[in-house]
Amino acid sequence: MSLGLRSAYYSLGEHTLSVPAALFTLNRQRLVERLRKDTKVNSSSLVLLQGGSETTRYCSDVGPVFRQESFFHWAFGVLEPDCYGAIRVEDGRAYLFVPRLPDEYAVWLGKIPKLEEYQHRYQVDEVHFVDEIAKKFTEIQPATLLTLNGINSDSKKKSVEAEFEGIKTFNVDNSVLHKEISECRVIKTDMELAVLRYTNDISSKAHIDVMRKCRPGMTEYQCESIFMNYCYYNGGCRHVSYTCICASGGNGAILHYGHAGAPNDKLIRDGDICSFDMGAEYYCYASDITCSFPANGKFTDDQKIVYNSVLKANRAVFNAMKPGVSWFDMHVLANRVMLESLKDGCVVKGSIDDMMTANLGAVFQPHGLGHFMGVDVHDVGGYLEGHPVRSTLAGLRSLRTARLLEVGMVLTIEPGCYFIDHLLDQALADPQLSEFLVPDAIERLRGFGGVRIEDDVVVTSTGAELLTKVPRTLVKRIFSFLSSELNLVEIFFFFSCLLSRGNFLENAE
Repeated sequence: MSLGLRSAYYSLGEHTLSVPAALFTLNRQRLVERLRKDTKVNSSSLVLLQGGSETTRYCSDVGPVFRQESFFHWAFGVLEPDCYGAIRVEDGRAYLFVPRLPDEYAVWLGKIPKLEEYQHRYQVDEVHFVDEIAKKFTEIQPATLLTLNGINSDSKKKSVEAEFEGIKTFNVDNSVLHKEISECRVIKTDMELAVLRYTNDISSKAHIDVMRKCRPGMTEYQCESIFMNYCYYNGGCRHVSYTCICASGGNGAILHYGHAGAPNDKLIRDGDICSFDMGAEYYCYASDITCSFPANGKFTDDQKIVYNSVLKANRAVFNAMKPGVSWFDMHVLANRVMLESLKDGCVVKGSIDDMMTANLGAVFQPHGLGHFMGVDVHDVGGYLEGHPVRSTLAGLRSLRTARLLEVGMVLTIEPGCYFIDHLLDQALADPQLSEFLVPDAIERLRGFGGVRIEDDVVVTSTGAELLTKVPRTLVKRIFSFLSSELNLVEIFFFFSCLLSRGNFLENAE
């Protein structure tokens, strides 16, 4: 039997974080409290969620490591596949339904847990078998079964709506739950923040390990493997939050590099700038961090211009964040600061106000500034009813939320500056945009790739807390007493211990 099933905590050893089942008890309580405020919801109703199902690779009998469906995990924290969960609205009473496992399970997959073991581990009120759902609900006689039915605003995919044999004999309402549970997921509890701090801590240390070991002549996937090994070996993070993006050189201009058709397989060359976007996941809670640095440890003048423009945008947003601030406005702020810096570096020219009116920022930053993060790396709640709608403007339409900031929201700040041939060609052919571009500089920067600086933050009552703990800047005096032969990433690592949350050191010019 796994360690996790023995206790009401999830842990992978003394060196990892212990996550209490109380985290999910509180989540369920928050959900029913919201539902009880809805006059359309009868208090004797049951929330019904269906967990994820274990699958195999196409027609084979080999499958990927199972990862729980996110809404179900948020409410129950259950590791096993093929389960259901129900929550009574009037008092939060929780019911877990697990599959009735065959005897041969004990031969191939280990001891079959008893129902009371599930009950103790997951701290629910009752545990029954999945084939007993209809029978149990007939005993309870709920007024309504509240099921999920909503569209993820990022993927455009529909949520999994619970189904079981006999459900048609009950009154089902799928119009309420998705919005209410999504709103709950937008605001993190203190226990959830503890897990997100942990994933950020592990991922930050893994990024530093990558920066220390990265050298020209390595392949991108070797850096990916360093990151994944560190997170699993040291942090118990079996999963990453998304496909690792280990882009070097021109690949940095491919926003979602690392996919099956471009599997982090380029040779890292002397003079390349690396843009590594990687985040570990622990107990389904995500992290999302991007570090950009020169592979050989020495910024070129062009790399310094681009890096500093992105860093200044990142800092400006972090310093401006507080409750009530519009995330849409933060994206606009990042674009303005970045364009000002690119103008100082003679990459663009003209009036900054006119550039903003022409939306020049979308040429260099075609993605959104950042997104919610939690049980999913691109967490839910970005464009729920009653909140600002998605913009139709280039760049801004890729923003994954435009909401006003609230205490407890966790977001990424990830401004980026890229030199994407397709967008540059379009801009040069557009008189309203080309007037701002310095042609010689644009041609020189083709093939540069891109820089992204991504941190995870939580909104507080007075501003924001920086969860990510990686070195971003240097002080000029480093170079006066450290050997010039020492690789810059080694210097990054040395000074990382001096960095405190929310503070930045003076950047070297």
